[in-house]
Amino acid sequence: MAQPKTRDDVQASEKWNLSDIYSDLEAWEKDYEEVSRQVDKIRQFEGNIKDAHSLLNYLTLTEKVSQTFSHLQIYTMLLNDEDTRVSSSQALLQRSQQLGTKLSTAMSFFMPFLLEMDEDKLKGYIAAEDGLKYFEEDLLDSFRYKKHVLSKEQEEILSHLGEALSAPRNTFGMINNADIEFGEVTDDDGRKVQLTRGMYSKLIEDEDREKRKEAYKAYYKPYLQLKNTIASTLSASIKNNVTTSRLRGYPSALERGLFGDKVPVSVYENLISSAKEHLKGMANYLEMRKKRLGVGELRAYDMSVPLIPGQKKEISYEEAYSTMLSALQPLGEEYISLLKEFKNGRIIDVRETKGKRSGAYNIGVYGVHPYVLLNHQDDLDSLFTLVHELGHAAHSYYSNKHQPYISARYSIFVAEVASTVNEVLLIRYLLKQTEDQEMKAYLLNHFIDQFRGTFFTQVMFAEFEKITHEKAEAGQPLNAEEFNKIYESLFRQYNGESLVFDDEVKYGWSRIPHFYRPFYVYKYATGFTSAIDIADRLLNGDSETLENYLSFLKSGGSDYPLELLRKTGVVLETGESVNNALKVFEGLVEELNRLL
Repeated sequence: MAQPKTRDDVQASEKWNLSDIYSDLEAWEKDYEEVSRQVDKIRQFEGNIKDAHSLLNYLTLTEKVSQTFSHLQIYTMLLNDEDTRVSSSQALLQRSQQLGTKLSTAMSFFMPFLLEMDEDKLKGYIAAEDGLKYFEEDLLDSFRYKKHVLSKEQEEILSHLGEALSAPRNTFGMINNADIEFGEVTDDDGRKVQLTRGMYSKLIEDEDREKRKEAYKAYYKPYLQLKNTIASTLSASIKNNVTTSRLRGYPSALERGLFGDKVPVSVYENLISSAKEHLKGMANYLEMRKKRLGVGELRAYDMSVPLIPGQKKEISYEEAYSTMLSALQPLGEEYISLLKEFKNGRIIDVRETKGKRSGAYNIGVYGVHPYVLLNHQDDLDSLFTLVHELGHAAHSYYSNKHQPYISARYSIFVAEVASTVNEVLLIRYLLKQTEDQEMKAYLLNHFIDQFRGTFFTQVMFAEFEKITHEKAEAGQPLNAEEFNKIYESLFRQYNGESLVFDDEVKYGWSRIPHFYRPFYVYKYATGFTSAIDIADRLLNGDSETLENYLSFLKSGGSDYPLELLRKTGVVLETGESVNNALKVFEGLVEELNRLL
């Protein structure tokens, strides 16, 4: 179908309904004023928590206020993402961010206060006041952070700096979503039109190599023009993270990034080393791609075009949703019924429109339901994105329904498992459904490219983050030239000699939003390898795995990620699941080679 030009052109059933959070702005303002008043009450607890009862009163109030504030903040974020050009939405988002800073500042005294307390005294409080048992696990776990919490005065200063520290990420977001203007491409009528992200995702897969090249150059044009500005924002973000990590007494920014999930550095480093030990399969695939395309030189704009021409077809949103429901049958009727409810409940914002935030995401709203942003393009990639984000949405729904507020929020580490299990089930379903050898080869090619993007590329990104943070920690300069050197070197290592490098390749770092959320991307890779293990057992009809997996989805953040995964049968510390997944990749490449 033709993509809508404006948001008004999108049918209501394909737009999310934010009135489930607030019926109107008046209701939002009412909660805004209420949280503002409660912030003053929270400040009054400073120096006045003298016994178990006052501790309970503080914790009960802050949990209630935090939940209300999360509604305020998420609502403004979702509203802004509908059209990032709307100044009134930007203003609401800024107000919620400023209120968040005030709330954070008001609560900043508590962690230093708590960690100055004798642990036995705290346990005595918990024994004396029944209501504190609800908070017990969180309170006692806080002592793990004892050596990383600063004095009350220092914590308050950092809390005041919250908005400033997030400025590089916010600046890049505005550049990347609202201000950036891509170069021009030639449409089917021979006219020059400005490239959009949606157009790019289609053109970069076009069988016409000149169209791919034109789109590739047009896409990277603004990033090259803004290279120094974006390098400045990324450098500031990395240095902010390094400085904050030092202030809090972490040995490195990487260790700070892994600390919350209790993930050993060895898991991160072994992931990188395992990927590099299995690059032969990638080299074989790229050589196969070069031969199949019949190009003298394989270039970056040749990496997304399907190797089997003529198999690409339009997949409407309705058809995509129906296919998803069929593919995910191994997850059981309860799960499938939930996905049907999501579609009818207007939790999904489907279409790309001018000014809308790019990409896709899910966010859970405790006490309401999840919300999913898409930029659906009626193709196979969009089908996979739908399945991926609905995996997140189901995880959010189950966690929020089965966990109290305090333990409902799950780690991003396990989030990528829930989404990727769905993707693996989908590709296995599509491969099983077709007898046509060319279509099977097309799907294998898609699976391999998914593996390349979700595992190898994300591990490459993870290594880029590790190197750039280590350089910042060593006081070495970070600028566009340095980022280019690091990124190009890694790109060559991970892609081998078959790929010839256009100048744009080395600027790949400039377009990655996840670099502003340090040490996040490696979780895609661990999630992918975990998902392959779980999905294969689900496809074998293992009822115990299904029961354990649904229990995992309902567990929220009730335990550390590696422990939650262990309950599903996945053990990441040994590296076995990663190596098994890489063997699957090598097998896929061999199977595709036989079909070609």
